[in-house]
Amino acid sequence: GIELKADEWGADVVYSGTQKCLSGLPGISPITFSDDSVAAIKARKHKVQSWFLDMNLIMGYWGEGAKRSYHHTAPVNAVYALHEALLMLEEEGLEASFARHKANHLSLANGLSQLGLELAVAEAWRLPQLNSVLIPEGVDDAQVRSRLLNEFDLEVGAGLGELAGKQWRIGLMGTSSSAVNINRCLTAFETVLA
Repeated sequence: GIELKADEWGADVVYSGTQKCLSGLPGISPITFSDDSVAAIKARKHKVQSWFLDMNLIMGYWGEGAKRSYHHTAPVNAVYALHEALLMLEEEGLEASFARHKANHLSLANGLSQLGLELAVAEAWRLPQLNSVLIPEGVDDAQVRSRLLNEFDLEVGAGLGELAGKQWRIGLMGTSSSAVNINRCLTAFETVLA
């Protein structure tokens, strides 16, 4: 997708899902903590009530002087899938991956505009991997998404919360961010909205 500068931007905690721009299997969430966040976690005065996300216990899996204790059984298949996804990313190169996501986003945005559709986010704030499209007045959100799925095998996300029925969500992440998929998506929208 894009470069994430967690330290430079002062982000204390950042997490993701390997199924997003890495194109891995779902089930693993890479996470990073700033030094300040780690210090705050280690300085907890009260024990975490459950093992779920007990970061003190999980951090025992690595680090200098770590005393490893059992926390969970690692999702080995997902770890191997992540390894393969990272090898694919290494082969493509980070800069090339960033450029591909951006080029495909611009192609999708241009094609949607030619169909009379508008992206919901101002250009300066857009992320190439997340595309929110305003649903035109009088267009039945559920019917369009149903036809896209049933006739074109194309799943477009519905708006969430306050945006339900007002926006569609089109993801261009990892290996799904391709010119072939952009063309398929635009052709499907053109047909369904005709």
